[in-house]
Amino acid sequence: MAEFLSLKDAVTKYLKSGDTAAFEGFTHLIPHAAAHEVIRQGIDELTVIRMTPDLIYDQLIGMGLVRKLIFSYAGNPGVGLLRRVRDSIENGWPRSIEIEEHSHAALANAYEAGAAGLPCAVFRGYMGTELQRVNPNIKKINCPFTGEELAAVPSIRPDVAFIHALKADRKGNVLIEGIVGVQKEAVLAATHSIVTVEGVVDELYTHMNACIQPHWTVSAICEVRGGAHPSYAQGYYGRDNKTYIDWDPIAADRERFQGWMEEHVLKQGPEVFADRIKGLEVTP
Repeated sequence: MAEFLSLKDAVTKYLKSGDTAAFEGFTHLIPHAAAHEVIRQGIDELTVIRMTPDLIYDQLIGMGLVRKLIFSYAGNPGVGLLRRVRDSIENGWPRSIEIEEHSHAALANAYEAGAAGLPCAVFRGYMGTELQRVNPNIKKINCPFTGEELAAVPSIRPDVAFIHALKADRKGNVLIEGIVGVQKEAVLAATHSIVTVEGVVDELYTHMNACIQPHWTVSAICEVRGGAHPSYAQGYYGRDNKTYIDWDPIAADRERFQGWMEEHVLKQGPEVFADRIKGLEVTP
């Protein structure tokens, strides 16, 4: 049953050192404010999962909070590398991390299996590919009905799933419209879920095909205006492309990265996100 909490209180209550956490959003509605709160609280030894790790995972890893990364693509969208991720993997700074790489299809299936309470996902991907040579969690199984050889991967069942959404009503139901990645499946698969939203309203008025997370699937709702910045929130603000471009030289230098994180994350609360979206064009 959803409860309304401050972001600080929600993270303190539900996320612990050593947990598995998913911060999901596919180009749209990436939960940046939530990740920054995790960084401020210094919650470490995390296993983090995401289909498309970008800036928030660069920051979490660069701050030494991550033990393992499960992913299906890693990069600064439209720019290039994730410098802090690469430095960790290649040079062990600030610490070495374990990585488990999958395809998008595999992770999507794994989230669906987790949401259904299943131990693994079975699908036709990976046959004839070499990714299974470096990922022992890709297995081959035979269909008990046809004998066909298929691929299997463990289901994803995070301790905590973080997503950003457009709005919630006062009962705790959550609305997501526009591009939806695996946010729904991540919430359903997780033991707990923390949802930041642009606002809380009396009623959710939307079309019949919108994605609604019922209140009983959500642990905590936190009102954080602009909480997806620099990604976008449909109908609220557009993508801040300049921030993505500016991040590359910041992340490329260890000292500059640390200084930026101190000034813009550790010393700032979630309320600053509302200021960061001022002037951005509204995405229809």
